[in-house]
Amino acid sequence: MLDADQINLLLPQTQCTRCGYPDCASYAQAIAQGRAGINQCPPGGEEGIARLAQLTGLPAEPLNPEFGSEGPRFLAVIDENWCIGCTLCIKACPVDCIVGAPKHMHTVIEDQCTGCELCIPACPVDCITLVPAHKGQPAVPTGWAAWSAAQADEARERHAFRAIRIVQAKVDNDARLLAKAEHKLAHLEESSRLTEPAQLDKKRATIEAALAKARARRQST
Repeated sequence: MLDADQINLLLPQTQCTRCGYPDCASYAQAIAQGRAGINQCPPGGEEGIARLAQLTGLPAEPLNPEFGSEGPRFLAVIDENWCIGCTLCIKACPVDCIVGAPKHMHTVIEDQCTGCELCIPACPVDCITLVPAHKGQPAVPTGWAAWSAAQADEARERHAFRAIRIVQAKVDNDARLLAKAEHKLAHLEESSRLTEPAQLDKKRATIEAALAKARARRQST
């Protein structure tokens, strides 16, 4: 079987999902397992297909139009006057290049934007637009000519860090909820509006059952 890690190193790491897979690593795995062709990555374009063909020994077929066409690179820009601070674009960005906070204006770090376009449909007020990354150049580059290996390496690292961050955030949130439930159980009488012993016992049993499930989930991960 082909080496998925080596294949992934040749992908542009835009994490745009246009290939039909959730990220570049998943697409690389599919190629290695023979479940996907090497001509499904529009951001990599013709040069990307040639690189993959050389590595895998597979024929260099034209880019499959079902997955899009090769074109120039774009950057996402947020209209700060319309941004409502909903954070949906932040959650959608696969490389954490959008910064902001709830109910505060967001902005895109242009040097880190891969042009994946995933933030566009996520925005509920349509305040995100795309602008050419190489505006003003006499010949607009496409594919790997518009995207360097260094940028791909950084995008890969940022995507991997984001995945770790998301997992850690869930772990931390689950821990907070568990601690909150344990505290409520320990102080049920004073923290509850219920006064009848039977009702309190029922409430206590419900919390204990929820805690048992939460602890079991934590032990299984």
